[in-house]
Amino acid sequence: MRIALSACLAGWPVRYDGSSKLTRAVQELAAKTEAVCVCPETSADLPVPRPPAEQRGNRVWLKNGLDVTADFERGSQCALATVKEFGATLAVLKARSPSCGVHEIYDGTYSGKVISGEGVFARRLEEEGICVVTEKTVESVKPSVEHPVALVLGTGLGHLARLVKPVRRIDYRDIDGFPIDAQPVDGHKFEATIGTIDDVPVVVYPGRVHLYQGYSAAEVTALVQHAHHLGCRDIIFAGATGSVPGNAGTGLGIITDQINLTGTNPLAEWAGLKNVKTPFVDMNDAYSPYLRTLARGVADDLGITVEEGIFAGLLGPNFETPAEVNMLRAMNVSYAGVSTALEVIMARALGMNVLGLTLAANPAGARGTTHKSVLEAAKRYADDFERLVRGILRLL
Repeated sequence: MRIALSACLAGWPVRYDGSSKLTRAVQELAAKTEAVCVCPETSADLPVPRPPAEQRGNRVWLKNGLDVTADFERGSQCALATVKEFGATLAVLKARSPSCGVHEIYDGTYSGKVISGEGVFARRLEEEGICVVTEKTVESVKPSVEHPVALVLGTGLGHLARLVKPVRRIDYRDIDGFPIDAQPVDGHKFEATIGTIDDVPVVVYPGRVHLYQGYSAAEVTALVQHAHHLGCRDIIFAGATGSVPGNAGTGLGIITDQINLTGTNPLAEWAGLKNVKTPFVDMNDAYSPYLRTLARGVADDLGITVEEGIFAGLLGPNFETPAEVNMLRAMNVSYAGVSTALEVIMARALGMNVLGLTLAANPAGARGTTHKSVLEAAKRYADDFERLVRGILRLL
């Protein structure tokens, strides 16, 4: 995988005051990938040191009053050409900079106040379809013993739990909010494992309950709440789905967005939910663009065929009718399933970073689809799924 970095984050003394902002998490990511360092400001031949610069409106000004908008634009175009030639799909930039700020920048008063906005260079990268994040994202998506990665696995995918070097096991019935009378469907197991996979701290949940079994939205998201309670900041959801013909094929997929068609929402019960401050949750980028880009990079590096698309969460348990498949196709849905959607809503309400992976075991609405055939499809893709997840964990 190829990434671009703000040179100051890699330790280059290119900031306005001649310093760098060396960041360990970014260093570690660069060591696991192929990286190119860029600085749009020095690419524009701006001197080091120089007065600090900030954006006001659509202009960039040095603190001494000099308008350097044209310099910043020229340097950004030069740095962009370097990134495109290198083939980077991800850029990690210095937060809040007038060149590299992502979603927030300093407001132009040189007071430290931050407003919504994009840096000149960040905007150019986004226009090219390159995923752009700051060092803060890389630092926040960093597994540790205190912040393990949670993996919630669905039908036929729970075998990943055998990779865990266990430290502790937890019966689901000991998890607060999980229905104590629940019985796992075939392909699920109700025992969480805390430990490591390839030395990465994880909590693996190799099964879940569903709305169609008669449980509430709060109950089917109890595992997410438990993962958050254990300190997990990053959560990977994986489950079997049907692929919508014309929008996606069978096989492994990365979920980019979702439509909740279950008719319910765990946040409708938010008053009784711990650590949920408000039910009014922003669902933009519900599936982390950063994690999605890493997953795509891992798949490409390993030669694993992976598609991407929108997921529709349905109530189930029956498979889709032809009319429903036509509706989903018209809605630009690629994958249809009976889990994940509510769990993602809960994860976002708790401020977690989400990655959604799916195994499209059959074309949605295909004749002859059974639970057994889904399990058989999962076995065929087990090796690629395992390699993909392990690659993602190592990259984190």
